[in-house]
Amino acid sequence: MAGIEFKNVSFSYPNGFTANEQISFSIRPGERVAIIGQNGAGKTTAAKMMNGLYKPTLGTVLVDHMNTKDKTTAQIARLVGYVFQNPDEQIFNTTVTSEIEYMPRYFHLNSEEIKSRTQAVLALTELEDCKDMNPFDISYSIRKFVTIAAVLATKPRYTVWDEPTAGQDYKRIGILKKILNVLQAEGVAVIVITHDMDFVAETFDRIIVMANKHVIADGTPDAVFRQDHIVREASISQPQIGDISRRLQLDEPIIFRKDMVEFLKNRS
Repeated sequence: MAGIEFKNVSFSYPNGFTANEQISFSIRPGERVAIIGQNGAGKTTAAKMMNGLYKPTLGTVLVDHMNTKDKTTAQIARLVGYVFQNPDEQIFNTTVTSEIEYMPRYFHLNSEEIKSRTQAVLALTELEDCKDMNPFDISYSIRKFVTIAAVLATKPRYTVWDEPTAGQDYKRIGILKKILNVLQAEGVAVIVITHDMDFVAETFDRIIVMANKHVIADGTPDAVFRQDHIVREASISQPQIGDISRRLQLDEPIIFRKDMVEFLKNRS
């Protein structure tokens, strides 16, 4: 079966520090998965093994049955696109359009296909108004969308996004959610590393929780956020609604906004 598979994977840096210890999970095309946990839990290290930026020290990472140890990062990038937390580490072209076109040109696509893909991702990310601008002349938060557009122009089967909501306002978070819906409809997996628990609860079907270099939980937002011991061990916060419901000492904690709305309607 196609997918990204981690089989008893461990990773140690050259200085001997171990960031991941025997983690196992699989992600299928079209899934929407959030990876959460405290700083230092090993989230980003695990994510960078998904597209070959890092190779496992022990165990195996497979992408559509392909062992990442046997392939270059460039080869794996055709399947797994990675959006860095800091867009300034990824952008190096002088216009938004040229940044988006770079990888399709690297893959030797024809000019019509490059044009078609560029127009499509500019529309999807709502970047048409700044397509001819230098990325470093636009705001940091919008530069994040430039890197998302550049990754999506390669049409990967899996995408990994590191902290996409950081620094984003309500409108831009809405655009992110729209992009996720489009990708899921197209069968593209989205794996997001984030500390934004409201975004997680409202947007994702599945959560992988990491703590102390291990995966400690894997399930739906409802299942994960109702387990107080998981929340404590991972040093994560509850979604805002969940925190409010606990402060109100409700018999059953409420995790999602829609459920709180329904609860308040029934109380009125």
